[in-house]
Amino acid sequence: MRTQVGIVGAGPAGLLLSHLLALRGIESVVVETRSRAYCEARQRAGVLEDGSVRLLSESGLGDRLAAEGLVHGGIYLQFDGQRRHIDFRDLTGGRTVTVYAQTEVVKDLIAARLAAGGAIEFEVTDTAVSRLDTDRPVLSYTGADGIRRDLECDVIAGCDGFHGICRPAFPPGLASVREREYPYAWLGILADVPPSTDELIYAHHRDGFALHSLRSPTISRLYLQVDPDESIENWPDERIWEHLQRRFALPGWSLREGPVLDKGITPMRSFVSAPMRYGRLFLAGDAAHIVPPTGAKGLNLALADVAVLAPAIDALLRGDGGPADAYSDTCLARVWRSTHFSWWMTTMLHREPGADEMTAQLQLSQLRYVTSSRAAAASLAENYTGYPELPGAAGT
Repeated sequence: MRTQVGIVGAGPAGLLLSHLLALRGIESVVVETRSRAYCEARQRAGVLEDGSVRLLSESGLGDRLAAEGLVHGGIYLQFDGQRRHIDFRDLTGGRTVTVYAQTEVVKDLIAARLAAGGAIEFEVTDTAVSRLDTDRPVLSYTGADGIRRDLECDVIAGCDGFHGICRPAFPPGLASVREREYPYAWLGILADVPPSTDELIYAHHRDGFALHSLRSPTISRLYLQVDPDESIENWPDERIWEHLQRRFALPGWSLREGPVLDKGITPMRSFVSAPMRYGRLFLAGDAAHIVPPTGAKGLNLALADVAVLAPAIDALLRGDGGPADAYSDTCLARVWRSTHFSWWMTTMLHREPGADEMTAQLQLSQLRYVTSSRAAAASLAENYTGYPELPGAAGT
């Protein structure tokens, strides 16, 4: 068997890469260990940067996004008994973000690929990559039909996440890994209740951080800071709502409650593996980097990676290796900017376990500065809406 590009992972990075390659006339095969139903249902990120929206729209994937996405012109920062607005439009010359769940992005991408006759194989097992230092790397896997396949490729893209098989396929000692584990996690719920806010609320509280996000005009997404070793069994719905009510409490404002549809605990870490290429194997998305979700960067970084990777692969297949050689450094510049921003937002807003009053006052001082200085607010807005500008959006 043969294809031009073998793609491991049917998340946003792998699916968008397949779509962008198809627009350039390049064929690919996407393999995924999970089922299609699982990929289209798993709850993940929900905020798209300005450039991510433009990329999806310019790539022919914007119809449902335009109809159902919720455009937000800012966020709220709540602390010390007050809630202040950061106005993205005013601070960045009109840029916004759009709330559109990752599950919906994945649904749109799968539908588009299948409608175009794209090859996606779900529920594969025993995936492996080999001959990566040659110009004919091999992607091997056992299909859902039980047949073992060896797929000869020109390029393999590892879009298979933090626990995937592609990053470990790098030779020992090649990659430098830098990571940080945070002393807190997020307990997230999806609730069948209209949002109590028009834009996201980031709340700093002595009991811990809280975030009010949303998924649609009728569905809310909310988060609580908890200990990283906390068990979800210790958090019945009543206790979750009690803590949310306390951390979001503000005179004259009320938090609506409703049935909890889904809940889980997510640990928080920063992780960057460099380089993002070995031979004919390229990493994208969570396979190469993870950021804490406070800055809403994970999904956007995955999309940005493949916006760079698609034209780089195109050039490589036409005999120009320059963009492929620059791929890792190009992406890592954005990755480190987003990693810093996510770390900054995280450490400013979360209660540090065992922190003294000095730390608490330093956090409050930073929040007061961000919400009172136009320069500081503009820096937050610029990073949140997407900095630097997303490459490749006009080159699909």
